[in-house]
Amino acid sequence: MTPGTLYLIPTPLGEEDGAWTIPSAARQCVARLDHYVVEHPRTARRFLKRIGCALPLQQISMQVLDEHTPPREVPDLLAPLLSGHDVGLLSEAGCPTIADPGAELVRLAHQHHLRVVPLVGPSSLLLALMASGLNGQRFVFHGYLPRDRSRRTEAIMRLERDSIVHDRTQIFIETPYRNQALLESLISVCRAGSALCIASSLTLKDEYISTRRIDAWQHAPATLDGKPAIFLLQG
Repeated sequence: MTPGTLYLIPTPLGEEDGAWTIPSAARQCVARLDHYVVEHPRTARRFLKRIGCALPLQQISMQVLDEHTPPREVPDLLAPLLSGHDVGLLSEAGCPTIADPGAELVRLAHQHHLRVVPLVGPSSLLLALMASGLNGQRFVFHGYLPRDRSRRTEAIMRLERDSIVHDRTQIFIETPYRNQALLESLISVCRAGSALCIASSLTLKDEYISTRRIDAWQHAPATLDGKPAIFLLQG
């Protein structure tokens, strides 16, 4: 039996229909697949309906892979692939496996010599870096910084020093309701001349992207209002 292919299918970064962020290749793939691995079935079904899935949603098989999935259960998600079915991997928003739990499934697929096909779509990290004007030759994504204020301060100072020494952009994110606290820490800890980009609601109607020196942010800080945002720092 010929094994199936694992398709990595990007999703829109918000509730809009993705008409100009999801290309035709991804739409064509969605139109025929009947097996998926998803973070949340409800939002996955909503995406499939918006994007033009040809099959009745009741006929689509969805297995869950999220941050709570025990590692021992991830190999079971390969079963449809090994049985010859093509499978789509969906992230909750943006590109699968990037700041997303799907990376473990892709790693296992390679171990089983399965074909993995990444499809083009919106990546909030790359879009933010593209629009920031900061160093796009050398950059590091760190995920979430510590919640604790003192540990977060230490992390920010360390990242700024690393940026200065190695001339590279530091990229990180935070839970939307803690974005304002992170911004306050950044503008109080970083050097006045360091550059900070805030990119929020990318590809959406209320998209906001601004790169300024820290001292400029201190005089006119942004109000993020609990929106998803990406922070990029270059010392």
